[in-house]
Amino acid sequence: MIKIINTLIDVLLDTLKDTLLMIPFLFGVYLLIEYMEHASSDKIEKAFRKMGPLGPLGGAVIGTVPQCGISAAAANLYTGKVISLGTIIAVFFATSDEAIPMIIAHPGKISVLWKLIIVKIAAAVLVGILVDLIYKICVSKKTKENCTHNHFHELCENCGCDEHGILYSAFMHTINITVFVFIITLLLNLAITFVGENNIARLMMSDNFFQPFISALVGFIPNCASSVIITQLYLEDGILSFGSAVAGLSTSAGLGLLVLFKANKKHMKQNFLICGILYISAVLTGVVINAIA
Repeated sequence: MIKIINTLIDVLLDTLKDTLLMIPFLFGVYLLIEYMEHASSDKIEKAFRKMGPLGPLGGAVIGTVPQCGISAAAANLYTGKVISLGTIIAVFFATSDEAIPMIIAHPGKISVLWKLIIVKIAAAVLVGILVDLIYKICVSKKTKENCTHNHFHELCENCGCDEHGILYSAFMHTINITVFVFIITLLLNLAITFVGENNIARLMMSDNFFQPFISALVGFIPNCASSVIITQLYLEDGILSFGSAVAGLSTSAGLGLLVLFKANKKHMKQNFLICGILYISAVLTGVVINAIA
């Protein structure tokens, strides 16, 4: 019994230490994100509108910016027929939700960040262009509707930044993610200690062809939980391969999918089609990366 208690204390202290080391990096990243969110939101929205046929390329690049409003803005603009099907898929595919701040919080893993961004942009552009080409071939007439959308900063209005400023908002984001990361990391560390890394790896089908299929499904969890879990499993424990991490983070579209289903509720078939394309393309990307890695 004493041995178990000592083990629990050791795991708790190790988790607490690792989590506390992340806080300065997380706060810095979220402070920058909040500044960008509120200083350049209108510019980003205008950029979406001007992309035209280069939509998937522009969408993939803009989608990598770690702002919660970008994927939400894309969902609203797609609903208003301002951007194409391929563009919104490129945005969603390139979005990594909380993964980028979490990777930055691990300075020794910066090389992983650039590799992740480059791979996701390349895959997002390819998928987006293919989707638009197929759509042009299959659909002869395109309906043009007036766009009615919300500025995407309104989607984050509950963060408190309008009332208290960006420092408060960045602080609250940092606290929320830190608590969540602490809980997830503690659970993972306890599982590794008492269940065994080999058993967990077997459960997640480590080194298995089907691991990207599972990871991509986890990515659809509609909050930051999916990206946090996937990133932690890849960075800390190596249970997920890089290809499987890419697959999971490619379906982690943040607020985007939730806003899409709310704003585009008259066209649910389109929404499920977007989810299906995201899942298939994410899995294929993960499988290919695992095969050549």
